[in-house]
Amino acid sequence: MSFDKILSKKNKSSHVKEDYWIPLSDLMTGLMMIFMLIAISYMIKMEDETKKIKNVAIIYDEMRVQLYDELNVEFKQDLIKWDAQLDTNLMIRFKNPNVLFDTGQAGLKPKFTEILDDFFPRYIKILSSKKYKDSIEEVRIEGHTSSVWSVSTPENQAYFLNMELSQSRTRSVLQHILLLPQIEKHQQWLKEHLTANGLSSSKILYDSNGQENKEGSQRVEFIVRTNADARIADILKTVQP
Repeated sequence: MSFDKILSKKNKSSHVKEDYWIPLSDLMTGLMMIFMLIAISYMIKMEDETKKIKNVAIIYDEMRVQLYDELNVEFKQDLIKWDAQLDTNLMIRFKNPNVLFDTGQAGLKPKFTEILDDFFPRYIKILSSKKYKDSIEEVRIEGHTSSVWSVSTPENQAYFLNMELSQSRTRSVLQHILLLPQIEKHQQWLKEHLTANGLSSSKILYDSNGQENKEGSQRVEFIVRTNADARIADILKTVQP
């Protein structure tokens, strides 16, 4: 075979390879552009959803502040005489165990009954108003105890006994306030949002020396939980692949 023929054959082979690599490179470039567009689109969507989440957080924080202010105005004259406190996290704590229940008993003491009769209708009137009710996920009644039962009771047994006691106490509170004539028109909404939670000694309080505050740990709290978390979860579902 002559040199010219060999050279001609190589040139043809070279042209075939070039013709092959040119469309392949175009294809790779096209795929890269598609992936870039998808990535940019996803980033824009994520940024948009992040803004939505931020807006939800801002709205609910403003609502929390507004609700706190309204509760404070309503009850600030009563909190001292009730031996109660209102925190900015929308928790109202009744903290005098001598007023709430007899030791080891779940029945409401007369003084606590009087307090609830005064407190709860006013409380629920605010929570069930149009500007708040659709943003409230749960109104929690929490019952708490100290970590002790009796001197001779082992720690684990004391925990379980206090769990039973705290659950019975919150159930007593729930039953009493749910049957108040003043809240009859709110009863259905309350059945859907009001819960009784006995927590035993799982959230004991401590004094300034880091020691358990046995008296302070025995308390009843009303806590408002908003549905902000559920709203944010719904937003996040829209960006899941």
